[in-house]
Amino acid sequence: MKVSEQWLRQWVDVAQDVQAIADQITMAGLEVDAVEPVSAPFSGVVVAQVKEAVQHPDADRLRVCQLDDGSGQLQQVVCGAPNVAVGQKVALAQPGAVLPGDFAIKEAKLRGVASHGMICAESELGLVEEKSPGIWVLPDSAPIGEDLRQWLGLDDHSIDVDLTPNRGDCLSVMGLAREIGVLNRVEVKTPEIAPVAAQIDERFDVRLDNAEACPRYSARVVRDIDVGTPSPLWLTEYLRRCGLRSIDIVVDITNYVMLELGQPMHAFDLERLQGHIEVRNARDNETLTLLDGQNVQLEDNTLLIADAGGPLAIAGVMGGERSGVNRETRHVLLESAFFAPLAVAGRARQYGLHTDASHRFERGVDPTLQVRALERATGLLIELAGGRPGPVIERVDQQSLPGTCQVGLSTERVSRILGMTLEADEISDILTRLGMTLKARESGCWEVSVPAWRFDVRLEEDLIEELARIHGYNRLPVRYPQTNLAPRREDGTRVPLDVIRQHLVAGGYQEAITYSFVSTELQQAINPDTVTPTLANPISSDMSVMRSSLWSGLSRALLHNLNRQQQRVRLFETGLVFNGEIDALTQTPMLGGMICGTRDPEGWTGRKESVDFFDIKGDVERLLALGGVEEEWRFEPGEHEALHPGQCARILRGERHVGWVGALHPVVRERLGIKPEVYVFELELAVLQKGRLAAFSPLSRHPEVRRDLAILVDESLPVQSLLDVIREQAGDALTDLRLFDVYQGAGVEDGRKSLALGLTWQHPSRTLTDIEINQTIDNIVAVSSERFGALLRN
Repeated sequence: MKVSEQWLRQWVDVAQDVQAIADQITMAGLEVDAVEPVSAPFSGVVVAQVKEAVQHPDADRLRVCQLDDGSGQLQQVVCGAPNVAVGQKVALAQPGAVLPGDFAIKEAKLRGVASHGMICAESELGLVEEKSPGIWVLPDSAPIGEDLRQWLGLDDHSIDVDLTPNRGDCLSVMGLAREIGVLNRVEVKTPEIAPVAAQIDERFDVRLDNAEACPRYSARVVRDIDVGTPSPLWLTEYLRRCGLRSIDIVVDITNYVMLELGQPMHAFDLERLQGHIEVRNARDNETLTLLDGQNVQLEDNTLLIADAGGPLAIAGVMGGERSGVNRETRHVLLESAFFAPLAVAGRARQYGLHTDASHRFERGVDPTLQVRALERATGLLIELAGGRPGPVIERVDQQSLPGTCQVGLSTERVSRILGMTLEADEISDILTRLGMTLKARESGCWEVSVPAWRFDVRLEEDLIEELARIHGYNRLPVRYPQTNLAPRREDGTRVPLDVIRQHLVAGGYQEAITYSFVSTELQQAINPDTVTPTLANPISSDMSVMRSSLWSGLSRALLHNLNRQQQRVRLFETGLVFNGEIDALTQTPMLGGMICGTRDPEGWTGRKESVDFFDIKGDVERLLALGGVEEEWRFEPGEHEALHPGQCARILRGERHVGWVGALHPVVRERLGIKPEVYVFELELAVLQKGRLAAFSPLSRHPEVRRDLAILVDESLPVQSLLDVIREQAGDALTDLRLFDVYQGAGVEDGRKSLALGLTWQHPSRTLTDIEINQTIDNIVAVSSERFGALLRN
């Protein structure tokens, strides 16, 4: 928000210069983006009056003017502006004047006629950006001979304050002046706003159909105004210096009141209104043509100002074209309402709009300000454009109005949070100057009543923040934490996440970080049966739901790399996945990975084979071994909607299913636009990190014994089932069990497979005998034959 320095000083008189004021505001938490002069520098320009204007003897478009500049002698100036006329008060740049851009004015001859100066347009003085069509005609009250810069007070600055959303109370001159007054302990000079007596007894019926969204609506009929009255220069200057352009006298006055008090207002053409005013939500198939000419289809969550003929305005955002004030308007209905912030929030953006009114209503407007602003606007309108006002019409729903907020505060909590002690008198003084009322409860404790305009103060911490910023953040002491810190105890049974990351990076993987939001189509391709929350306000259409698997983001990252000629890709990611609706949402930390391309990096010794299922299964097995509990993990065949049948395995720890590994289904790859075969895994991170405390085992001095077995089993039998039986029968002395070959072909009947296993035993305290080993082998073969129909291959 931009505000004029001079306007601020009318409200609060402080000794600091404008930069000091800006620094002070910034240090109080209201950041100042810029301090800029309200006009470009110029000098030597005075107010003059055109006494004579005759045609130039040698130029059709030039006129020779005689001007009274207060010096007692008429000055002759040749002017080419089409609008110059006798009697006008104008801005005269005298010889020696310097205009913006270091343009010096000198005496000259134009087509043989002497010209002692130049009559200026607004753009030539740097007061407007667009080129002016003619000279600047000043009001009749302009004093002849007065320095224009001094008369207009152009040695002024525009302070551009970038307010955070919680400080809507400062979106006005009154609000900023109130802050400056508090910071400097200076009284704020609030202008006296006297009620305007009704001259006619005319009321317009107002109905609040949605009182929760609009608990207070004030209005007033004003008849017989002259909309054609030009806005006075002081009014248009205040608007310009605050970043608004002049439109007409009615709109300028409502904008002036909005800038001054912070209350957005609107004026309806009374003769275009039908029946009554009603504040309600939009109905089915209603449309509205806005003041900017845009026609919008209204949603049912939109609060409207309507009459018997339909919508008039989007409440708190923008008025409609049907009831707008124009040059033919003679009677108006002034509106000043309070709209609940939540009822207005987001409505402007919903229709692609952003207005000064919506900017304020979304952040919260003082709910007690409406009648005061209405009286202010009525007084200005009658003063500047005439008119006969009716009585103030007010509809109020007290139950829906924001109530007075009471917040408890204690000096002990202030000291603990700020790290210093503020005296009770200073606390009371600061909060009182902020408009709050304190009621002592007990020693060092108060019940604080928060003023209506401070929507952001609701907690004790909010009050302490106010104390800190008014006391001065730079005055708070610097204190370092003091404590007896004991060494952090590491959980030796937990595998650190950094170790897992380093292990994967050492294996050629690169870590990816993707969004937790994915498109509905991608979610359906990966996990079609999983329900996750849909975002109410997504960043974009392809980020509309919460992810149910890390594969969603990794697949997009993989495709991004493939499209840039990176054919060998290995990616992993850690993060949360989501399951369930928002009221029963579960969030699970997961580790996911995805590989494609050749098994080895390109090189003269590297193999050209592509990765397969056993490559990624080996990567997963190495991860599972980090916790030292390899025997607790196992794989078994499974089915997943996104994985290829026959190349899909469930990962279990004990009996608990904790992840998947397999090949991405060809149909899924086609939907995602991925051509090469892709292999993926996903694991619950918390289960993976849970390991066993490392402990030393003494080395045996006795020899180890190895036996190799070739066992014939059905080809459908999972190898894991056979390995579980062998471990069960092999005894505690078994130190290694290794599958080193799988064979199908000549010598093995169809439907069977040969598994070659290496078994190693070593006892810690004695030498094992052949009789013991042979008996163990016989037991293994017998139990395997009984359970799986296994045969020992000769």
